[in-house]
Amino acid sequence: MYRVGIVSLFPELVEPVARHGVVGRARERGLLEIEHVSPRDFTSDRHRTVDDRPYGGGPGMVLKYEPMRDAIEALRARMPEGSAELVMSAQGRIFDQAWAVELASAPGLLLVAGRYEGIDERIVENVVRAELSLGDYVLSGGELAAAVVVDAVARLLPGVLGHEDSPLEDSYMAGLLDCPQYTRPEVVDGLAVPQVLLGGDHGAVRRWRLKQALGRTWLRRPQLLSARGLSREEAELLEEFKAELAESGSGGGVA
Repeated sequence: MYRVGIVSLFPELVEPVARHGVVGRARERGLLEIEHVSPRDFTSDRHRTVDDRPYGGGPGMVLKYEPMRDAIEALRARMPEGSAELVMSAQGRIFDQAWAVELASAPGLLLVAGRYEGIDERIVENVVRAELSLGDYVLSGGELAAAVVVDAVARLLPGVLGHEDSPLEDSYMAGLLDCPQYTRPEVVDGLAVPQVLLGGDHGAVRRWRLKQALGRTWLRRPQLLSARGLSREEAELLEEFKAELAESGSGGGVA
């Protein structure tokens, strides 16, 4: 069983994700366990104070070192040895699919969700040194970021998805965006499913899907192609996509 521990003031913000969908099914099937720990449980004053004003002045409040440290250490003691540990932070490394795969291969995952103006920096300097960001924007707290990370990691765990190849076909898993997907009816609002998907030629379907994934990535996220590099077949398929796109005069994919 994969174990996730989350240090947070507001676990109720993570629980909707943890109770439903892929994550909820993984928990029900005993493939995933999630534990929440609040730093308020590690305070000693009557008001259970977890924050204070920042040194040097400025707006907002900062989460105090001691209750955060004690909450992290208490949770760490119950996590599998070698678990990944991350602070949700706008200053962190940007989360991506490759990192999700790496985290899914760890024995467990400990996430620290901040609030207010942030966490006393000594937590990052001394307790959990790695920081993760969802992107170049700011959330009101780390709980939503933690929920996203849990969902991205949980779907990669063995046995969680209905088909073992499902995660392998996701966007970014091969350094490409996913190809277009279609289902019934075959024609709707005058729009038809590409004929190649209806013919039963698995080789042709594979080439079409790869070509569309390459073309979609080239159109929308070209930097992924630069970072990934292309095989000879992929380079040929991308050139086919570009030629078909120019011939059709379309701004999107082609059939």
